[in-house]
Amino acid sequence: MTQELRVGMIAGEKSGDNLGAGFIKEMQRRFPNARFEGIGGPAMQELGFHSLFPMDRLSVMGFIEPLARLPELLSIDRQLKAHFVQNPPDVFVGIDSPGFNTRFESYLRSRGIRTVHYVSPSVWAYGEKRIHKIKRAVDLMLVLFPFETAIYQIHDVPVTCVGHPLADDLATDYDQATARSAFGIEDDRILVALLPGSRMNEVRRLAPVFFAAASQCLAPGKPLSFVVPCASPELRAYMEGLLGPAEGKSPFLFIDGNSQNAIRAADFVFLASGTATLETMLLKKPMVICYKLASLTYLLASRLLKIPFVGLPNLLAGEKLVPEYIQAEATPGNLARELQHFMANPETWNSRLARFEQIHRELARQASSKAADAVAGLLQTG
Repeated sequence: MTQELRVGMIAGEKSGDNLGAGFIKEMQRRFPNARFEGIGGPAMQELGFHSLFPMDRLSVMGFIEPLARLPELLSIDRQLKAHFVQNPPDVFVGIDSPGFNTRFESYLRSRGIRTVHYVSPSVWAYGEKRIHKIKRAVDLMLVLFPFETAIYQIHDVPVTCVGHPLADDLATDYDQATARSAFGIEDDRILVALLPGSRMNEVRRLAPVFFAAASQCLAPGKPLSFVVPCASPELRAYMEGLLGPAEGKSPFLFIDGNSQNAIRAADFVFLASGTATLETMLLKKPMVICYKLASLTYLLASRLLKIPFVGLPNLLAGEKLVPEYIQAEATPGNLARELQHFMANPETWNSRLARFEQIHRELARQASSKAADAVAGLLQTG
């Protein structure tokens, strides 16, 4: 290892940028002269990371959707490979984005560069065929959840469970009343947070369902309000357009970003499957999870999936703690019934919320520090 440690990294979306920033901070404590470069977002760049391409060029999901961006993705891939072969880092850390990063890691490892993948691809969801490609691609796998380690251990892939940074960062003693007052919500109202996703394709599929379910639950004299965090001005404009102009005071409050505070303020949450379900669980909120993909993407995914649940709370619990509505089942009627049942019987969630607290404790492991320790250990192996 050179005196000045060089670390290559690729993060393809906001959650990866946040994981990368926490990892960089901890690595800088251990290696003050370390340099970091590749692809990263604003959180990583604030720490001195040099991003060779804008991170948002890698932000694409699904089986079919990446095809439209294939020429650009292949060009980025070629240029990055050339850069890292000419300027080999001491270690390369791919953060999530498995479709891009796993192939990239395999290429670098075949050229003698040590590789780490941070955030397990869903090999446990799609069966074990992908594990052989991963084994060829990485020297070390860093996983966020305890249930993910077994498949790597079975196939002799070095693995460390670091826990999830959100479990380290999200306090359990927040004041719901303070969060509500920031949005001007009266104490006597039931507040429901609507989080249909952070990408336009997700929002187009789920926002109409969420708004229709919300409208079914509204009735004269019912103290019910809805808060809708919007990840971008474009998404806000689209969702406000779905509702149209309101007569009198609208029960729907649109806010820019700030989804965590919206969840803190809420009594109940409708949301798309993804990281937000973990945040909602860690903040101990009753919820309904929805999962809706493009028809062809879902047809392919449903044939490959090998798991009984899609929501992280249920996967972590190993049981169906949280209602899930997938594809055609994600209807306004189903969601409205869940909310109406909660409003009539809130105590039915007490045991589930206690289980959320137990899972929170299991995930709080100082993830960024543990990830940096694991990579430092790999570097010491020579």
